[in-house]
Amino acid sequence: MQNKLFSRNKTLRGRGRLLVLDRPRVMGILNITPDSFYPGSRVEDERNLIVRAEQMLAEGADFLDIGGYSSRPGAAHVSEEDELKRVLPAIRILARELPHAWLSIDTFRARVAAEAVEAGAALVNDISAGQLDGAMLATVARCQVPYLAMHMRGTPQTMQEQTQYENLVYEIVDYFHRTLAACQQAGICDVLIDPGFGFAKTVNQNYTLLACLERLHVLAVPVAVGLSRKSMVWRTLGTDAAGALNGTTALHMVALQKGADILRVHDVKAAVETVTLFLQVESAAAHTEMM
Repeated sequence: MQNKLFSRNKTLRGRGRLLVLDRPRVMGILNITPDSFYPGSRVEDERNLIVRAEQMLAEGADFLDIGGYSSRPGAAHVSEEDELKRVLPAIRILARELPHAWLSIDTFRARVAAEAVEAGAALVNDISAGQLDGAMLATVARCQVPYLAMHMRGTPQTMQEQTQYENLVYEIVDYFHRTLAACQQAGICDVLIDPGFGFAKTVNQNYTLLACLERLHVLAVPVAVGLSRKSMVWRTLGTDAAGALNGTTALHMVALQKGADILRVHDVKAAVETVTLFLQVESAAAHTEMM
């Protein structure tokens, strides 16, 4: 049974394959970085990469998101060449060893996106929604893959200095109205949006955004959320990223109830179990309404 807030059986097309978002999907995070905020997401070598990817797929991941540039607040800058050296070998290996996996490239650089798609990626996940590289939208359109556009202000180095909003949710919806128009004009067929929890937002603003998440469905595109082990979880609970799985799971259920289409996560098994239980509740609720 489908969530009433759930987005409209959207079909994603990339590299000759189709994925129907007829139920919430899970995107597993694979960081090819030495400094991502959660050490458990880092991949050190080829063997570890394949083992982690296979485990995520076995646990039910629908996507594998590969990133080579840490976007945590205040993260060190990484050159384009270094980012390419990190992600391209990983994508080639995964495309060869796991040819049926949906691979996503997490980058804000057009060149990295283009070369990653050529190497085997089937989706581009851009934290800047094209704001940090003017060639990104045209590049994604040319690659003919889905595009996940996130809300952010500034850069990973400056974003936490830009948390002033008059009306947070309204401004994010307006931002995506403009982003979607630009994507359409560029010729991108399939666009998803991510409200950007933790990006240019305070802890309280993150919770306001989550409480109002269903308002993003006015945009009529799938909504992805990245809540996994973020500071909005562990700061609130007085723990750290390593101790934030239970809190993450709780917020994932809230996001699903608010109509999230994709959960981007470090812990695939826990997220897939959350989706399973959510769908069971939805099915029971629908059955009760028919009685």
